[in-house]
Amino acid sequence: MVKKRGYHHGNLRQALVEAALSLIEAKGPTGFTLSEAAKQAGVTPAAVYRHFDGREDLIAEAAKQGYEIFADVMEYAYNKGGPSDLAAFEATGRAYLAFARKYPGHYIAMFESGISVNHSPELAAISAKARGVLEKAAARLSEHIPPDRRPPPAMFSAHVWALSHGVVELFARNSPGTQSPFPPEDLLETGIGVYLRGLGLLDRD
Repeated sequence: MVKKRGYHHGNLRQALVEAALSLIEAKGPTGFTLSEAAKQAGVTPAAVYRHFDGREDLIAEAAKQGYEIFADVMEYAYNKGGPSDLAAFEATGRAYLAFARKYPGHYIAMFESGISVNHSPELAAISAKARGVLEKAAARLSEHIPPDRRPPPAMFSAHVWALSHGVVELFARNSPGTQSPFPPEDLLETGIGVYLRGLGLLDRD
């Protein structure tokens, strides 16, 4: 039985976020109650409302923390992925897949919970920062494309984001009935390769 630690828990807010992340992984973003999160954190349900307005607010905080990690992971991948603009860009795609695998609870809170990135100014800002890393990588890489064939960086990055997200959702999350004969990393790399060849950024075989 979980021992109640009461209102004077040293870091109750974060304990509730960690409890929510665990429950999100196990049951999905709509499969648990605030009472369950409170029980797992070792406090009474009433204590939750000292920090969060409700379950949506709690999940939004989990999403915000996820975007903070995600932005750092993407920035690190971009900075270390060189030396070429192409290598840096491809590194951000791989980082997306790595993040989804390492932080599944955060990933679900961010992309599968139905929580809008405009839930709070803080969530909107950090999600924009994360998207901005991929847009920056796309902008640098698109400078190698003739201007008349160059898509806007936001469109460029959105295409690769969508491709990465699709690979994660279909083949990297062990979803029933979606077993792939190819590793997700290979699917993502070859998919990005096809896209970049279409833009003339890679030599055609």
